[in-house]
Amino acid sequence: MSGPQTYTTEHTAVVPGPPDLAYELVADVRRWPAVFGPTVYVEHLGHQGRQERFQLWALVNGEVKTWTSRRVLEPDAGRIRFEQERSQPPVASMGGEWLFRPLPDERTEVVLRHHFTGVDDDPEAVAWIRAALHRNSPAELGALTRIAELGEPIEDVVFSFEDTVEIPGAVSDAYEFVDRADRWAERLPHVRRAALTEEVPGVQTLEMETVTAEGAAHTTRSVRVCRAPELVAYKQLVPPKLLLGHSGTWSFTERSGNAVVTARHTVAMNPHAVAETLAAGTSLADARAYVRSALGGNSGVTLARAGEFAAARRAGRTAGASAR
Repeated sequence: MSGPQTYTTEHTAVVPGPPDLAYELVADVRRWPAVFGPTVYVEHLGHQGRQERFQLWALVNGEVKTWTSRRVLEPDAGRIRFEQERSQPPVASMGGEWLFRPLPDERTEVVLRHHFTGVDDDPEAVAWIRAALHRNSPAELGALTRIAELGEPIEDVVFSFEDTVEIPGAVSDAYEFVDRADRWAERLPHVRRAALTEEVPGVQTLEMETVTAEGAAHTTRSVRVCRAPELVAYKQLVPPKLLLGHSGTWSFTERSGNAVVTARHTVAMNPHAVAETLAAGTSLADARAYVRSALGGNSGVTLARAGEFAAARRAGRTAGASAR
């Protein structure tokens, strides 16, 4: 008895710069949420030599899907091979490869190939998967082209930063403050409006209007992956002009009975928008510092208010226990 039919797709793009540039962007999965539009969050699971495993959450045909993949990195051959270990319906199996081929005039042909099977070989499942690949693969190749066209070192354009605080309260309370973003308009001074939906447990859509220190309002829309009580990861769907991409995480651990919360941001800068957004003559380094200050300032306020919330909760429980 034959198994389900295997289908294939192939997408290509010509990217400016040598193969090493495009290869580096694809090889470092930590950058994916800020670089690739469909990617929401990536959790690294292990690395041994040229092999690695990770779990990925991504927007697929408008839904957040997650799967675990393993990859083999072959920089000398200009190739990255990947295979899903555990797929999510309607995908039964999926794998493929990235190829990076040098072209004349410092250009690179990037080829993204997939092979897949659908659950029960259902024609509707196959059509759904094919539509997703024809949407996401060109988007990813387009993102590589966009970053490469900037002509800047990758580390100057795509970078991460984080801030950590220890809170005199429970991890569960600190997590609740961040998870319940629908209450942020009441609790955070820079949030004017917040609307939160969670149709699938642990997957949220957050739309909020924030106000800068200068009084300018900005509406953002994000997808969030929540795993109580240790992680809230988010991807900003429509970043401001100064950014090509913005993602981040709130992570929660415990130390000596207190909550330790880390706010981490990963951004992809848009150098072409620096002069328009800030001022003529502003350097990319100054724009990076501005983004660090603005995003870190907002998350710093959130960290402080989460600390006050968790500390008040602990004090309330202590007072309640003393009164018994």
